[in-house]
Amino acid sequence: MAFKRRQLLIFGGLVLGGGIGGAAFSGILNRKPDVAPTETASPIANNPKPTKSPTVKRSSNPAPKGLYAPVRGDVRIVVVSDLNSAYGSTDYIDQVKQAIAFLPDWEPDLVLCGGDMVAGQDNTLKPSEIEAMWKGFDKHIAAPIRKAKLPFGFTIGNHDASGSSFGGKSTFENDRNAVLKYWNDPKNDPNLNFVDRAGFPFYYTFEQNDVFFLTWDASTSEIPSEQLKWVEKSLASEAAKKAKLRIAIGHLPLYAVSKGRETAGNYLEDSERLRALLEKYNVHTYISGHHHAYYPAHKGKLELLHAGVLGDGPRRLLSGDLAPNRTVSVIDIKLETAETIYTTYDMDTLKVIDQSTLPRYIDAPNGRITRRDIKI
Repeated sequence: MAFKRRQLLIFGGLVLGGGIGGAAFSGILNRKPDVAPTETASPIANNPKPTKSPTVKRSSNPAPKGLYAPVRGDVRIVVVSDLNSAYGSTDYIDQVKQAIAFLPDWEPDLVLCGGDMVAGQDNTLKPSEIEAMWKGFDKHIAAPIRKAKLPFGFTIGNHDASGSSFGGKSTFENDRNAVLKYWNDPKNDPNLNFVDRAGFPFYYTFEQNDVFFLTWDASTSEIPSEQLKWVEKSLASEAAKKAKLRIAIGHLPLYAVSKGRETAGNYLEDSERLRALLEKYNVHTYISGHHHAYYPAHKGKLELLHAGVLGDGPRRLLSGDLAPNRTVSVIDIKLETAETIYTTYDMDTLKVIDQSTLPRYIDAPNGRITRRDIKI
């Protein structure tokens, strides 16, 4: 959705991959989906022993009927981001509802959301209106995912609960309190194998199918130094080192990719230092949202998935002349080779996006990033 408070962010601080090429579904599926207080520490233990991911029989090429069906990897993740609509909205557009209805048919091991699950960051909204947004999120998004028994990992977006502050006081305290209340309610359990949830839902780690996930609070452009100490400690942990792959997720990206979001406050400060930190501990991919434009990239040793938007407000990339679109990415992981294969659907047409049509590189204000498949 449109971002009208960039100054507050400043104060506060997938594509087709690999072997898929240009495969695309040529038709359009027209069927409508069934729609099936004070910040306190989490009441659940800091480091509960992770449970082993259950062995579930999966299909070799699972996909919603009529859509292109990619070959399943050892692990499958479906990535969505930026689901919201107008400020205070308690409902979601049809493309969002359809994507949520599709999720079980892709048979993912995990669903990841790049943030902006609701449409807050507006201090004219009353606490009751903020609570109503989260009830709408639960009805249309979280409850169907729980019903399908799909683990749900997420990062907090600026419209969910911006971490911006001024004069030492939280700018959006009501949003932050509402997030804590919703996600620490046992009935809203996201079904994750937590490694460390002391900072949940703002920052935490979990494991899924031999993959280690770290979520940090990138709801503003500055990640606090104390949280970065936690990031380094988490990535140096035995759980992270033993995992076959490591993925980090945060709302704001390291580098800008879309028009209107290339200004300071809309991407993370000191991005090169943050990238070096992730590379130091062999993080494979950083997944982000916020820019409302899909672009799979890499810089140095780190892969970057700019997840695009599913809700309102698609944006154009900084390079090229492609029309903006809404996307959902299916990531299939081959654990032994640490290979990730993307199949990204345009949710307006239900065709698969051919990554070769995307710009070869994007010159962000803070550095050039290169399309994921281009070797440099």
